[in-house]
Amino acid sequence: MKRLLGRFFGRKEPDIRSWVRRDLALESAPWSPLSQDDDDDDPYAPLPPSQYRSDAPFGTPDRYATGWRRFMPRFLRNRSWWWWISRMVASVLFVFILLVAYLAITAPLNKSLQPIAPPQITLLAADGTPIARNGAVVDEPVQVADLPDHVIQPFLAIEDRRFYDHWGVDPRGIARAAFTGVGGGSTITQQLAKFTFLTSEQTLTRKAREALIAFWLEAWLTKDEILERYLSNAYFGDNMYGLRAASLHYFYRHPENLRPEQAAMLAGLLQAPSRLAPTRNPDLAAQRYSLVKNALVAAGYITQEQADAMAVPELDVRTVNDVPTGTYFADWALPFARENAEATYSRQTLTTTLDSRLQDAARRAIERAPLGSAQVALVAMRPNGEVVAMVGGRDYSESAFNRVTQARRQPGSTFKLFVYLAALRNGWSPDDVIDNTEFTAGSYRPGNHNGRYSETITLRDAFAQSSNVAAVRLFNAVGSEAVIETARDLGVTSPLATGDPSMALGTSTITLLELTAAYAAVAADSFPVEPHAFVREEESWLDWLTSGQGSFNRSDHADIEDMLRAAINSGTGRAATLSVANFGKTGTTQDNRDALFVGYAGEGENRLVVGVWVGNDDNSPLAGVTGGGVPARIWANFMRAALGAAAAPPQPTPSPDPSGPVQPQDVPKLDDIPLGDGTRLIIRDGEAIIVSDIDGVGVEASIRDGGVSLEVDEEAAKEAARRRLEEELRREAEPAG
Repeated sequence: MKRLLGRFFGRKEPDIRSWVRRDLALESAPWSPLSQDDDDDDPYAPLPPSQYRSDAPFGTPDRYATGWRRFMPRFLRNRSWWWWISRMVASVLFVFILLVAYLAITAPLNKSLQPIAPPQITLLAADGTPIARNGAVVDEPVQVADLPDHVIQPFLAIEDRRFYDHWGVDPRGIARAAFTGVGGGSTITQQLAKFTFLTSEQTLTRKAREALIAFWLEAWLTKDEILERYLSNAYFGDNMYGLRAASLHYFYRHPENLRPEQAAMLAGLLQAPSRLAPTRNPDLAAQRYSLVKNALVAAGYITQEQADAMAVPELDVRTVNDVPTGTYFADWALPFARENAEATYSRQTLTTTLDSRLQDAARRAIERAPLGSAQVALVAMRPNGEVVAMVGGRDYSESAFNRVTQARRQPGSTFKLFVYLAALRNGWSPDDVIDNTEFTAGSYRPGNHNGRYSETITLRDAFAQSSNVAAVRLFNAVGSEAVIETARDLGVTSPLATGDPSMALGTSTITLLELTAAYAAVAADSFPVEPHAFVREEESWLDWLTSGQGSFNRSDHADIEDMLRAAINSGTGRAATLSVANFGKTGTTQDNRDALFVGYAGEGENRLVVGVWVGNDDNSPLAGVTGGGVPARIWANFMRAALGAAAAPPQPTPSPDPSGPVQPQDVPKLDDIPLGDGTRLIIRDGEAIIVSDIDGVGVEASIRDGGVSLEVDEEAAKEAARRRLEEELRREAEPAG
């Protein structure tokens, strides 16, 4: 057993004579082993130099008492070179097994079956109008068995001549490419490994991983399977991925029907697809095509006479690969589309909730607004969160920044919805009164925007007149926790500072989409409302019970709608008054940096919730623009067009072609003519409209059928007059120089 264990652990059983010699040496030694440390008792410790025997035969323990072996444990000193080589080979095999296991986890084979670029997605409006296209043009994979030899041979000749002979890495091919410049240094298997599993960084680490994955692919896939996956995913320029998409794009042929010269042209594109695309650089593509023919001759696939007879193929591009037209709505919707899209090579077409008619109404309402140099944003949704219109700025072609979903601005008095709703949920009623006097004590002393105060005021009137002092006192009465809880219930996720009384006046930043969704929760009497771009299936009663949706107390909901109606009909939002039931709230931040109007109108399926924001991207003050002015008028103009058209009987219209050209949604049309100094001439439907801004006051003159009508932003005019009066009084009060 001792001998067996000794062999197992690599130790040889010591000869009995060596033990006798050691005992005799111990007996004659002037020292006792018992007086030494435990380390000195180790029978395998190196011998001191004084006991080294230069005449010891090979294989005795004394032979390697000096030199580099003395640093090794004694039982390893006498191992032969064969012993060391066998252990090293075993270690390499063990590491290789670990690498294979690692690749099986991090580089699964099924990943090479997936397209390397997201396939093209076409987004449609609700009526089928194409509104955006995004992604690569990817088509069905190819099968090597179905491809003629003259289609496969150019790719092998120019990219990997010894593809069917190597094991993933070809040293001969690397050397040939280095000396001749023909062919790539990487094999087809390595290229598949690179664009399927790795990045394009040029580092030794990436090349090493590329070689390992190539060996891995060669071990588990046949050569034809590797070639199929390579041809089905390679990039051919012009946003075309895969041989089938490229052959249809450049020659309007399926790859199974390509002629030899057409296949050779496509094979030449793989080296630099964007630079060599024949639609962009026909001369460079022709030069590369000649190189592919020479490679075919060198590989023995064709003769020189056949190569000379192959002319440069003519392109047959029948579909224009237009640049996808982006829109504010599409940019917001595409990430959700990608999440729900299937992992497939096929192009996909998805129908969104966008209503092209309402989108056009939103654009028209904004075009007619006297904005000057300010930016604007509008979002319209149904109470269930379906977004039907979105304008994230004045012109998408000039700025793709979406001010509906990306800009975080102060909501101003529109945030008072949460303050008053929190008060209603805590037992207050619209007829309760609150102090409306000016603050004269404390570090925070907000004032009313119009400078008017009173001893007391009802909550209904305070909300309608947007009293700041009343809102802050109400906020302090109900507590910031109750206000924040109400905002969270309605779906607000932006940070809200606990205990900050200025929050009552909308100093916390929030997106317009988030704010409008909160008002949609009031319109739906169900919270929270999640804005979405694609139609969702109706929930069953069981899903509804487990969804965590909440609703308002019946009296609280009636009271908050009563206050929202008063804000339009008799309060600061009178410019948004409609002939139907309407509910909303104005918002203006400090120094008129932001102006908002958010509200809803309509009944049943026609009810729409709309938020409008006007401001400058650099957060500079607006010239006399308030929430009850330009934003309220934009809101009203949109609502009149949207609800009026919605009430009309539907007219049958031909269904648009989903594969047709994209229809621009956020680019001004040619009938919107800038005249300079913020003045624009809009000609549409036989009507000429001149929109201008005079001293911060919006003016709109319409000419139709010989008649002229003039509209002035009354709120802005009053504000401008007030500022002029204050300036005159200040000048009169100054002492004469």
